[in-house]
Amino acid sequence: MEYRLLGETAVKTSAVTFGAWAIGGWMWGGAERKDALDAIHASVSNGVTGIDTAPAYGQGLSEEIIGEALKSIPRDRVQIMTKYGLRWDLKKGEFFFDSKDNAGNDIQVYRYAGKESIIEECENSLRRLGTDYIDLYQIHWADNTTPIDETMEAILRLEEQGKIRAAGVCNYSADQMKTAENTLSLASNQVPYSMVLRDIEKEVLPYCIANQKSVIAYSPLQRGLLTGKIKPGHQFGEGDTREGNRFYTEGNIKAINRFLDELRPMAETKNATLAQLVIAWTIAQPGITVALVGARDASQAIQNARAGELQLKSEEIQYINNKLSGLQLT
Repeated sequence: MEYRLLGETAVKTSAVTFGAWAIGGWMWGGAERKDALDAIHASVSNGVTGIDTAPAYGQGLSEEIIGEALKSIPRDRVQIMTKYGLRWDLKKGEFFFDSKDNAGNDIQVYRYAGKESIIEECENSLRRLGTDYIDLYQIHWADNTTPIDETMEAILRLEEQGKIRAAGVCNYSADQMKTAENTLSLASNQVPYSMVLRDIEKEVLPYCIANQKSVIAYSPLQRGLLTGKIKPGHQFGEGDTREGNRFYTEGNIKAINRFLDELRPMAETKNATLAQLVIAWTIAQPGITVALVGARDASQAIQNARAGELQLKSEEIQYINNKLSGLQLT
């Protein structure tokens, strides 16, 4: 496993990091609590030190499960990354979308990053996580009702108080990052990035490379599509938000599976799965510091961690890129 610094901070974390959205259940169907705990412990035992979560993931459940796991893991052995700025318990700020909690109750999600809300969210996260500091604290989505400088001033206070070690953002544009940098130094931007979704290469990634900001890539497996396990005719479970997404049309699933078939021989020669090969490609891309990968149980966690040990030669990366250039999605 390779360990990388986040931006110009002292926070160093594993290139493959545990993404804890799925274990919170919300929009993913969840996982058995014991399986989720086993997944976290297996990740750490196999070299993963970063754990990324958010209050919204299960409306606190993901953080609570991580907090339980931390009781038997030395705190300085892991880097906890969590977020703020999505409220389901407060109708304030910018309405985001309607949803349901894990019990099936209707909730409304708002983007809100006002100062007092951030202070409250931080205290709630610290309590759920059972820790007295957060390694990387990230705004989940931009809140257009609150000036960015107000938000970042609150984060700067938390940093000065020792409650967070580094400040990050998620889903920010390059211009939004520039504005935030007027108040404090950002460590990172967490954004969607995969072989088939590379929008950040236009502006965000060049900005981050030029300014020594880390890029934390979420959904590097395109929510399972790049594992090769989703075939034409796949039936998604009730509430699965992938159904109807543009990547999951019959035509695109067929095209992506044809592309993956061309990678299978390379994966086999490395005794790796397609998913491991895709993850290894992701963290080998210029400017990509971390790939977030979810796991519901120990076996998945171990497989993900092993992707961090997979080394790709420059000609192998070029071969993959050449095949990608011929992939046509609708």
